[in-house]
Amino acid sequence: MRTRWLIAALLLCLLATGCTGDGGGSDDGRITLRFQSLAWQEESVEANKDLVEEWNATHPDIEVEYVQGSWDSVHDQLLTSFEGGEAPDIIHDASDDLADFAYGGYLADLRELLPERLKSDIPRRSWETTTFGDGIYGVPFLQEPRVLIANATWLRESGVRIPTPEDPWTWEEFRDAAEELSGDGRYGVAWPLKEPVSATLNLSLSAGGQLFHRDADGKVEVRFEAADAVVPKTVHDEVNTDESAPGTTLGMGGSDTLPGFFGGRYAMVPLGFSYRQQIVQQAPEGFDWQVLPAPAGAEGLTQGVSPQTLSIAEDSPHKEEAAAFVDFLLRPENMVRLALGDWMLPTGTEALKDPDLRTTEHDWATGTALAEHLRSAPAQSVRGYPEWKDKVATPAFQEYYSGAIDLDELRERLEEDGNLVLARYQR
Repeated sequence: MRTRWLIAALLLCLLATGCTGDGGGSDDGRITLRFQSLAWQEESVEANKDLVEEWNATHPDIEVEYVQGSWDSVHDQLLTSFEGGEAPDIIHDASDDLADFAYGGYLADLRELLPERLKSDIPRRSWETTTFGDGIYGVPFLQEPRVLIANATWLRESGVRIPTPEDPWTWEEFRDAAEELSGDGRYGVAWPLKEPVSATLNLSLSAGGQLFHRDADGKVEVRFEAADAVVPKTVHDEVNTDESAPGTTLGMGGSDTLPGFFGGRYAMVPLGFSYRQQIVQQAPEGFDWQVLPAPAGAEGLTQGVSPQTLSIAEDSPHKEEAAAFVDFLLRPENMVRLALGDWMLPTGTEALKDPDLRTTEHDWATGTALAEHLRSAPAQSVRGYPEWKDKVATPAFQEYYSGAIDLDELRERLEEDGNLVLARYQR
């Protein structure tokens, strides 16, 4: 009886999807690749699924299965799937989430897998975001600068100089403009800083802030220097000294500030470039808005980014086929479709030339002009960064921005407490 039961169970397993035990192959030789996408906006999901269908229509021997993932849970979900030997072949993620997976041996080194066309099309500054040690563990393909979304009517009426990518505001001018735009029951700017760390560090690159310093042995130390203080001090003073920014938005996400922006509570909101889609969809009829470049510092418009990435699982038995699909997905014309679907910028130099990304409609041209100034985010390759961010930096910045602690205490906590955390990862 037991023998018959085992035979029946085995037959059922062999018939079930994923139980073939041949690593994504089938009896007729066809390969199946699982592509986990984190696309969530309707246009983006549609673009990804359309491209998967186009690949499958022209590659009968290599079928790609679209798997929907979520940004909210991707790190833990991937870790579980890696450890359980069930990771998707092609993995959509962000470059600042890759370090532990790359160093842990879960991701394939792509240097020998990717075609020269793709490697040469994406600038070196973008490849740096996915380089860990001697290997490259993801293809950076979508990125977005942080910009200022402004009420264009108030901007014109205020008489302040309107910044452009060619002639941006300095951080001092930005603070002055926020004061000028304040009054009559409105604030000049609203800072949505529920997640304050990446926004602060990425914008601080414009002032020359680095925060993380690597010695000759590769060990990383946190040093909060004068350049690192420029952006935090601007935010702090706008909230606590100038009163040109409300403290109530410090705990908000970007989307949370949009009703107040539309309702006339704030003249400007610093947001990611992709928020334009929500504004187009949600703004009241006739609402006039404009994209402005983020302020510039000693390093000009430079800011850090963590691009969206495509990686290949180290355990995938079909790495070459997976790389071929990644190459297809990121052909210039396809990269443009993905960028338009997400309202973001492609990393590829050919895709960036597309006229649809350089139009004045919805200020695409303003964002595209910032692409050359985007650099690897300061924390990209710092092991222990997630713990440092969650346990040390996030509460420290939140307390500083609210006025609960001063700049000296912020520095002390970031450096002393922060270096204790990082030291555990560098033994």
